[in-house]
Amino acid sequence: MLYYANQGLAMDLIKKLEQYRLENKISQEKLAEMLGVAFSTVSRWMNGHTKPNKIQSYHIEKLIKKKK
Repeated sequence: MLYYANQGLAMDLIKKLEQYRLENKISQEKLAEMLGVAFSTVSRWMNGHTKPNKIQSYHIEKLIKKKK
């Protein structure tokens, strides 16, 4: 059950990240650079193939809060 809760949180975070990216007109390539990950990593997140780990999630939250 905890797995499903964490998976839902990760999906919410990815939705926020995608909204942030679109509102700020940032490409997936630029977003990957800003987060210190590969473009393919961001692409997999957005397509639902993988989810960010704890460290990546922390940096995503930090980026979203910083720019608001």
